[in-house]
Amino acid sequence: MAHRIIFQIVTTGSRVVGRAFAEAYKQANASHKYAAATAASGTANSFADRGFSGLSIDEACRILNVKTPDGNGKLTGLTMEEVAAQYKRLYDANDPAKGGSFYIQSKVYRAKERITSQLGKAEMVNEEMAAARETPKVYKDKV
Repeated sequence: MAHRIIFQIVTTGSRVVGRAFAEAYKQANASHKYAAATAASGTANSFADRGFSGLSIDEACRILNVKTPDGNGKLTGLTMEEVAAQYKRLYDANDPAKGGSFYIQSKVYRAKERITSQLGKAEMVNEEMAAARETPKVYKDKV
C-alpha cells in the first residue's frame, strides 16, 4: 500500500515539474523571438540605445540645459567645454552640504557622463574621417 502512495506522489510531482519546465521554455523562446524582432526593426528602447546610465542623450541634454541633439540624434555645435561648465555649475549648486539635493546632483553627474561618452564617440569618428582624408591610399601596380 505504501509503495502505491509513493508512486502516485512521484508521478504527480514529475508531471507538475515537467509542465512547469515546458511552460518556462515556451516563455523563454517567445521572449527571445520578441527581442530578436524588436532588435531587427530598430524600435527597441534598449540599454544600448539609452546608454549604460539609463538616460537618453536628449534627457541628458535637458538635465544639463545644453543644446539638444538635432533630428538625426547628432550633437552638432556642442562642445566639451560647454558641457563641463554647465556640469560644474549645476553640480556645485546641488551640493548637499549647501542644502542641495543629492538626487539632483547624481542626475547631473549621470547626464554629464552620458553626453561626454556620446561626444567622445563622435569626436573619434570625426578624427578617423579626418585622418582618412589626410592620408590617401596609393596603390601601385605590380609589374
